[in-house]
Amino acid sequence: MRTKSNVARKKYMKKVLKRAKGFVGGRRKMIRTVMETVERAEVYATRDRRARKRTFRALWITRISAAVKTKGLNYSRFISGLVKAGVNLDRKMLADMAVRDEAAFNQLVDLAKAKTA
Repeated sequence: MRTKSNVARKKYMKKVLKRAKGFVGGRRKMIRTVMETVERAEVYATRDRRARKRTFRALWITRISAAVKTKGLNYSRFISGLVKAGVNLDRKMLADMAVRDEAAFNQLVDLAKAKTA
């Protein structure tokens, strides 16, 4: 089969080469290598968008757990107490409160303690 080099193909190659910007050596210049590398990069990007969500959730849980432990409560009892109290804050907000707004977080800890006891 002969190689086709019409306008659409050139446009596609230009698009792929643009995606390879920042790659090193032949991974940026040689079209076959570029296409493999760009495809692999897209696979990693898709996978890591999902992994980022897991990583952040783990970070928030760790922060909440550390903050709650200093108040004499463990993470699971704290979350259980908040659920029983009807507090609908997600872990991202709770972690942010634990770091930035200690007074409000202490109120939530007291509320959770009252509901679990």
